[in-house]
Amino acid sequence: MVPPRYNATQRYYTTMILRELNILNYKNIREAGMSFSDKLNCFVGLNGQGKTNILDAIYYLSFTKSAYNAIDSQNIHHDEEMAMIQGKYQDGGTEEVISCGLKRGVKKQFRRGKKDYKRLLEHIGLIPLVMVSPQDSELVVEGSDERRRFIDGVISQYNRAYLEHLTQYNALLKQRNALLKQYENVGLDELPVDLFEVLELQMVQYAMPIYQERVRFIEQFTPYFQEVYNAISGAKEQVSLEYVSQLHDRDLTEAFARTRSRDLILGWTSQGVHKDELEMKLGDYPLKRVGSQGQQKSYLLAMKLGQALFLNSVHAVNQKPILLLDDIFDKLDSERVERIVQLVAGEQFGQIFITDTDRQHLTALLTAHSEHAKVFEVNNGNIHEIN
Repeated sequence: MVPPRYNATQRYYTTMILRELNILNYKNIREAGMSFSDKLNCFVGLNGQGKTNILDAIYYLSFTKSAYNAIDSQNIHHDEEMAMIQGKYQDGGTEEVISCGLKRGVKKQFRRGKKDYKRLLEHIGLIPLVMVSPQDSELVVEGSDERRRFIDGVISQYNRAYLEHLTQYNALLKQRNALLKQYENVGLDELPVDLFEVLELQMVQYAMPIYQERVRFIEQFTPYFQEVYNAISGAKEQVSLEYVSQLHDRDLTEAFARTRSRDLILGWTSQGVHKDELEMKLGDYPLKRVGSQGQQKSYLLAMKLGQALFLNSVHAVNQKPILLLDDIFDKLDSERVERIVQLVAGEQFGQIFITDTDRQHLTALLTAHSEHAKVFEVNNGNIHEIN
């Protein structure tokens, strides 16, 4: 096991290690059992063979859902009625067994040890994890909801109250939008103002701590992100993140009241933290507009690797997150690949799981961790250790 790291704030950090993974009928993997290295685990094979599905199963055990498909029944092997994922973890001297059972037409079972969770939210944050995948490009090309999802996903791993506030806010937002639809053809004089005011007051109560925590997060996270980007790019470019929110310059209670008539026409709520944005900049310009494919990939890698370092520093986590790296070398020049390899090989990162179609990309990593590395070949859902 990698020894705990002692940092400048004089706090010890442990590393949550996934010792064993058992999979049954998950996507194209009919049955597999693997034991892992405490540092580096590599999966090699052609595209479409199941490498990403292994990482997704590990992701599932941290977040109670797939990273790619929210419909559980579609994650069960198409010829089967049920699927199972089980992970055995070690955190210092403590062993944790996390298991999930999926069955078509039945609510999934998620269990810690022998006890089922009453609410899946209770599990989030127990096993900190960061995943880097080609899907991260959606952070750049898609709408603001993707970038809010990134912010929320990080904060939720160390701040349970934030996740509760976000859940309650979204439930109230859904109710307000339903009311707007219900009364869209009614004049303002006939609108149940008292009902709207009660909903809006509750929304404000949850929105303020959400906003404050997002402000705090971006302020604290940005230096980690910039440090990693500089390491990947050779400090050739300046990057920044800017959190944009309506709450910067307005009272949300007044904004709700002022825009109620317009919201009736729109049919949805135009004010609130659900409209927040994270601006990703390269120099003084939007990354989406001026960044090359390599720069965008480097930017996203820096955000995710920076997330791992940030979580490492958060008092409520006190753990090095498990790091999943799925096909990270695509669209990067050789210099950036070399810098990324040097970066993730460092002791600041904990247990790593990485996929690639070409083992040569992984040679430097395997050399750096020859005593603490395992390589698995994946072929049509079958997994074999080859070193």
